[in-house]
Amino acid sequence: MQELLQAVRENLSFLLVCLGVFAGIVLVAWAVERLTKAQLRRPPKTRYLAMIAMTAAVGGVLMSFEIPLFFAPSFYQLDFGELPVLITSFYLGPVAGVISELLKVLVKLLIKGTSTAFVGDFANFVVGCSFVLPASIVYHIRKTRTTAVVGLTTGTLTMTVFGSLFNAVYLIPTFANLFGMPLDAIIGMGSAVNPAINSVSTLVLMAVVPFNLVKGVIVSTVTFLLYKRLERALGRIMLPAKRPRSQSI
Repeated sequence: MQELLQAVRENLSFLLVCLGVFAGIVLVAWAVERLTKAQLRRPPKTRYLAMIAMTAAVGGVLMSFEIPLFFAPSFYQLDFGELPVLITSFYLGPVAGVISELLKVLVKLLIKGTSTAFVGDFANFVVGCSFVLPASIVYHIRKTRTTAVVGLTTGTLTMTVFGSLFNAVYLIPTFANLFGMPLDAIIGMGSAVNPAINSVSTLVLMAVVPFNLVKGVIVSTVTFLLYKRLERALGRIMLPAKRPRSQSI
């Protein structure tokens, strides 16, 4: 009974952390939009919500298809779920990107469930936001190809640094605790892939850092190549058509 209560407390604590982090990220995104006077589009609310829902659904499906990487243990797998989320944040702003990021994870959970006691899904959301937020914030200050490149580079580097620290300090220990797996076993999974991995720090340095860099570079490159081609089409769908001015006879 005591073990059950302890497990409930740990899971409840994890849930509260998830909710608090989500609220904090949304607040930061909202504040940045206001303080930077970002150049945001203002489509009708229904179209705004529809685009977020649509891109989140696509992102959730893409997130379900994971690609193993030769340098990382099996619980680090590459997916392209951030691609539609990043396009959403470029078009509608940071807040829309954060909401789309959360819904993307929920869609993936509905499709595939979780194999990491929800820790991996929480990590995907938080680390994804550390990529999407900086990229969209920089881009929306002044929308040019140069700021798009700067934003995507900033997002990739932020995700790499933050994601690595977040894994080392919180995610890996939390995964070990909630999943009932000793840290040595997790490190052992890394050692099986790369014998040089023998601690949490080397696991982060040799698996998490290159993982985030590879993901950031690939998603950034595809976003840069696609976004401008999609922007006009999105404009025709999202923004109401201008009514022609009536001419007096």
